[in-house]
Amino acid sequence: MKRVHVHLARCAAALCAIALPLSFAGCSSNASLNADSNQSEQSNSQQSGASHDALDKSNVPSVMDDSPHGKAVAAVNAMSLAERVGQLVMAPLYAGSDPSSLQDLIMNQHVGSVLIIGNWNSGTAGVAAATSALQSYAPANNRLLMTTDQEGGLVQHLQGSGFDQMPSATDQGTMSTDQLRQSAAVWGSQLKSAGINVDLAPVVGTVTVDRATNDPVGALDRDFGLDAAGNADHAKAFIQGMADSGIGSAIKHYPGLGSVTGNTDFTADGILDTTTLDGAEINAFNSALEANPSMVMMSLATYQAIDPNNPAVFSSTLVTDYLRNTVGFQGVITSDSLSATALSGVQPSDLGVRLVEAGGDLACIGAFDYVQQVLDGLNAKAAADSAFADKVKQSAIRVMTLKYDMELAK
Repeated sequence: MKRVHVHLARCAAALCAIALPLSFAGCSSNASLNADSNQSEQSNSQQSGASHDALDKSNVPSVMDDSPHGKAVAAVNAMSLAERVGQLVMAPLYAGSDPSSLQDLIMNQHVGSVLIIGNWNSGTAGVAAATSALQSYAPANNRLLMTTDQEGGLVQHLQGSGFDQMPSATDQGTMSTDQLRQSAAVWGSQLKSAGINVDLAPVVGTVTVDRATNDPVGALDRDFGLDAAGNADHAKAFIQGMADSGIGSAIKHYPGLGSVTGNTDFTADGILDTTTLDGAEINAFNSALEANPSMVMMSLATYQAIDPNNPAVFSSTLVTDYLRNTVGFQGVITSDSLSATALSGVQPSDLGVRLVEAGGDLACIGAFDYVQQVLDGLNAKAAADSAFADKVKQSAIRVMTLKYDMELAK
């Protein structure tokens, strides 16, 4: 640091005290970024007849954090509570619905993500028209995460001209990982042309029971059909292929639905799972994280050996203590659809609150009429509880970090 010379006035014994305040942008989850941190400091040369050399401003280092995380911290610090809450909600647009049905939610309630859902048969052009309209409602410097379920086989929401008919994940499991990566890059390019930026895939669960009895995964051929290690390797190839075309991915349904019988979308029965924290099944997910998926989607099943009192999506034991603190995943954690039958015993206004309290970030909602209730619940809880409001802030920072990383925010 440049030395500042202080001249003593004749017979004076006092020295000038020179303060050079700097604000540092932290990289921890509680970091606060001072928007004025780069302003030039004015030196005071009038104290007690003393003078000092002017500071060479070119030698004062910038402390602005230009990383996606640093930009996210600055953006979220400037947001209102309602704007922060809106970033934590993913609203659905069903095939056949007018995009304008989400205009108020996006423009006035700051919803930051949309799920394109249902049987879209209008091809890439038809989907692109809808996603373009939706993006026009969002701020130019904070565009929408635009997601869909494009797994292949029986779960391919977007079809028609411009979209390949994707093989099921089980058939994808018969490909080499190189072949799968190349194929996923093609499917990703088709999604990109339609205005989608995140594919809520792949399923990384490993089926441990008779496939026909495993309603959510095995019976629908949504898994790669391999052992845990093989499923992890193919998941990585799928994620990498999507990334090659600029599309993010979400591994699901953490920590796996391969040992249940009930499909959480349609029932609250048969959804107690036997997965353990030291088993190969959960390790497949943890291995898939090496490919840097954009999100982890939490299951709605309950894992008796991990947290028998809460479904995974609401389990701080699983989300915060294990996935964040033990495994080390600091990215966006989203839910499976919070309007699913498995969670029908929870008030809609409490769904988003419980997700965020557990350490999750993004409330994926499959039923349009739940969206307002989830927003209202989050806003009310955050307004009344400063500790919860801080969790909302941290979740918004994680979502905005992803947006900056994907160049959706500027």
